[in-house]
Amino acid sequence: MRPGTQTSGPGTARTGLVLAVAAVILCTAAAARPAAAEDAAPQGKRPQCAELEGREIPASAISLPTRGGSVTAASAVTEAVGRESVSYCRIDAALHPVDTSAPDIGMRIAVPVEWNRKTMMFGGGGYNGTVPDVTAGVPFGPADEPTPLARGYATYAGDSGHQADPAMHPVPSLDGSFAVNDEALRNFATGDALKKTHDAALFLIRQSRRAEPKHAYFAGGSTGGREALAAVQRWPRAFDGVISAYPAWNNLAEALYLGYATQLLAEPDAFPGPEKQGLLYDSAVGACDGLDGLEDGIVSNVRACDFDPRELRCPGGEDTGTACLSDRQIGSVRAISSEWAWPYEIASGERSYPGFPFLSGADMRTPLLGFGTAAPADPMPLTSGYGMQYWDQWVKYFLTRDPGRSALSVDPRHPGKWRERISRLSALQDLNDADLRPFRRAGGRLLLIHGAADELVSHRSTNDYYERVVATVGPRKTKRFMRYYLVPGANHANVGDPAFAAAWDSVTALEQWVENRRPPTDPVVTAGGDGRSRPLCEYPLWPRYRSGDPASADSFVCTR
Repeated sequence: MRPGTQTSGPGTARTGLVLAVAAVILCTAAAARPAAAEDAAPQGKRPQCAELEGREIPASAISLPTRGGSVTAASAVTEAVGRESVSYCRIDAALHPVDTSAPDIGMRIAVPVEWNRKTMMFGGGGYNGTVPDVTAGVPFGPADEPTPLARGYATYAGDSGHQADPAMHPVPSLDGSFAVNDEALRNFATGDALKKTHDAALFLIRQSRRAEPKHAYFAGGSTGGREALAAVQRWPRAFDGVISAYPAWNNLAEALYLGYATQLLAEPDAFPGPEKQGLLYDSAVGACDGLDGLEDGIVSNVRACDFDPRELRCPGGEDTGTACLSDRQIGSVRAISSEWAWPYEIASGERSYPGFPFLSGADMRTPLLGFGTAAPADPMPLTSGYGMQYWDQWVKYFLTRDPGRSALSVDPRHPGKWRERISRLSALQDLNDADLRPFRRAGGRLLLIHGAADELVSHRSTNDYYERVVATVGPRKTKRFMRYYLVPGANHANVGDPAFAAAWDSVTALEQWVENRRPPTDPVVTAGGDGRSRPLCEYPLWPRYRSGDPASADSFVCTR
């Protein structure tokens, strides 16, 4: 299968720490081994590079409406990419919107001299607004393996149709101001910018190498994982293989939930500070750690963990210090950890968001992704949780298009006059088509992966999407093209100090499936840096310890 242009249907602690967290979220993070010689580009066809500068990209080369584009810079580069020295052509380009008041789509391509005739597109993070690092690895990719560019892939990515403005928010991935423009909103929300970037990249790769790619791949996490699913749902023939990690596929549904959580945590005395968050997390882990047969700080049998925060109640229910939780705090965290359903219908058909287990959002080791270190307020503190800041930007620019609007002035439980627009936005932001049969029929392969301790995108939500696909496509047919793995102890993008910093060579696994028809068999995930490994169990299975070395995957068995 070759990359195509066919469409298919309608589709955060201190500011510095916040910036560091956001930088990780923005990165699509992976790896693989050098390509075989027979897969390399023909000898003598070294990439044209400097002469590409100023090259026009015709609108006809892009399958969605644009005014074309142009190459803004092109240069030959030799630099260290991970542990490898790679020579490649770096191409920057801009694609021009139909609406002249909308921002361009910024994009970058890296075409290696030793090209393996494959391409890899990277997804973004948060609200995007910057071009992901095309020399990086894929999400949860092992740091000791070559990145896609280092192994010979032509890699590319875009900013999804807008450029983050530090005057609007110091964290690039939290600048939602672009959404006041309809075309820029659609480029981000529906994934239109993905296809435009993909088409333009293929045009320029052909111009550079005078050859067609043999295989096309996509990898992304968080918003990038959502973008991966957008590609699978909307353009089933565009990519042969896709890696979707911790995907925020139901973006509007999660935004409503984040608004609900913001309202709860903003109530007087309802916010648990960092010490209480640590108490909550440690208590939950202590209560559930041994359910998988081993006490190692990782809760593998997540579904069996029924820890009740009322066990931490302060005497009399009042806030008497950091060693307990008040009744108000217990109420807020219990609500946030539970499924919440809004009492009205929205156009996407979504009805609820499943909430987060106490093993994730309460983890004080990465508080900026969960509750943050300050309660939500107006203006929204930079030390509030990433999700609360995300809601703040969404209210200002997506929903009301009023930068002066307080995020606390809109209650998603009772949105009043904003209900209709919420519904309209859901049709753009919730990418929830579970009928992936067109992708299966086109020969596509999909790897879906999520950490069970994710504090920003609930793994329960990914469980839900996978179960919808199985119900729509059928269990046996789903297994022919899709695998879903849930990693105990892994959090969002390995930010901070997770219980298990997941690392898996998903690129090689996907290549083998796509190119050699060998699906993943007994895959193993490692904890980056500490030598532990676990079997990567297909959902709904989880790794149970039986006997032997607790650091070895061989000592565990996938079980229900």
